[in-house]
Amino acid sequence: MDSIDARLYLNLIRGGAARLSAHRQTVNDLNVFPIPDGDTGDNMFMTIQAGCHPSTGSGTGTTLAEMAKAVSAGMLMGARGNSGVILSRIFAGLAKGLADIREAGVGTFSRAMQAGVEESYHAVSEPVEGTILTVFREGVEAAAGSKDLEEYFDLLISAMDLSLQHTPELLDVLKKAGVVDSGGAGLLYIAEGMRAALHGEAAEVLEEVAPAAQHVDLNAFTEDSVLEFGYCTEFLLRLQRSKVDLDTFDETVIQDWLSSHGDSLVFFRDGSIVKVHVHTRTPGEILNHCQQYGEFLTIKVENMTLQHHENHMDERFKAGRKAYGVVAVASGSGLADTFKELGAGVVIEGGQTMNPSVECFIEAFDTVNAETVFVLPNNGNILLTARQAAEMYDKADIRVIPTRTLGEGYYALANLDTEAGDASAVETALTEAAEEVATGLVSRAIRDSGDFHEGEYLGIQGKKILTAGPDPESALLALADTMKAGSFDVILVFAGSEARDSDGVRKALAARYPRSEVILQSGGQPVYEYILVLF
Repeated sequence: MDSIDARLYLNLIRGGAARLSAHRQTVNDLNVFPIPDGDTGDNMFMTIQAGCHPSTGSGTGTTLAEMAKAVSAGMLMGARGNSGVILSRIFAGLAKGLADIREAGVGTFSRAMQAGVEESYHAVSEPVEGTILTVFREGVEAAAGSKDLEEYFDLLISAMDLSLQHTPELLDVLKKAGVVDSGGAGLLYIAEGMRAALHGEAAEVLEEVAPAAQHVDLNAFTEDSVLEFGYCTEFLLRLQRSKVDLDTFDETVIQDWLSSHGDSLVFFRDGSIVKVHVHTRTPGEILNHCQQYGEFLTIKVENMTLQHHENHMDERFKAGRKAYGVVAVASGSGLADTFKELGAGVVIEGGQTMNPSVECFIEAFDTVNAETVFVLPNNGNILLTARQAAEMYDKADIRVIPTRTLGEGYYALANLDTEAGDASAVETALTEAAEEVATGLVSRAIRDSGDFHEGEYLGIQGKKILTAGPDPESALLALADTMKAGSFDVILVFAGSEARDSDGVRKALAARYPRSEVILQSGGQPVYEYILVLF
């Protein structure tokens, strides 16, 4: 291959997604803590999967620049978790490096990859070496100067693999856990899949990512309206051997006909699949004509008058909105109800192993409909996603409070006082409240790690395993002792979906710390048998 065009670029992305899909559990298992909360593989896969179908982005394209932009847009909206956000920024940098490029040779592609490195480092406020950032950067640096694309990917993958194996030497936390960086491992699988696609290995066609449900304003097109803008018509058509000779069929027959029967045509063929995006007043005619060549895999037809109407809804959207609103992230019905009772307008279902996407946050911002929205991610792995969504949203003032645990989010929201001053003052108060909380977690070990063994229940605070016990209750009591629970006024415990003797735990804590108020609530959260919140 001397160059990469739009079709090949999409195949490279699909190849990377397919390879990661086959190994995402392996990536999940590269978790620093030996508990079942690893989700890096899932987050990276769902992010790249969202870019495999350009229809989920800002549009499709026939040039490499258009395709790279569409792929990047899809990943941007589908990004989940820190690793997913960084992955989306890598491909955003690639899209910037390929702007205005119809086809890219190895030199142009190499420079675009370097742009991906720069964009990924800008995605985090304090880049840490020994992570996905290092693995990608060192791979790109080693591949620079390659004579062709095949050599480029060989050198890229070889250097990324070497860098990945070196990550434990850069981060003690990896070395102690006996694992390599999970994000770097996921990216290496993607690169290997891209090389396979470059060599012509066909990747499975991944399931089309369903667009988010839309609420249509039926009053925007009434009995007296005039169809002014036509219909945005998109579909995937699988060419059928019973209708055409696949070996000799020239798809430009369809393309030329569509050009004369619609506007804004985007058309490309990938094997036996034809992707079409066209604006027309007669979508039925378009569909009937194209069906003579094959059968439809997906069809989407939207009245562009409604789309035009939605684009001019800003003033109506602002009418009647609240001054302040809150969006929080929580997993478990009990925790979700608790955050709603404290004043959260929307609680996004998510947390460890269930990181919400950028699109989930944007939908929540719309639903809250407030001039200023305070966001409580309540998980360090969701913080980047929330910030990326905040940067993209222009209908309200979005303030992301850097809550990294559910305990921090709980106490911050419990202290919300919208009368304390302007938005900045409220934001400062929420941030300061979150800093006053200590949060501990109890979860079962799924593998041996250092002094801890599979089957034990571990007590964790921040990035440290503090205690271990034969059952979750003893692990929680030991964790409370280690965290000096008796020096706090309130000991709040959220019992998880698998907790067994919660009432016994409450009584034991009350007897052990008589000066503290002990509160037990059903959180219903997965992964963690107990969440201990001290304030």
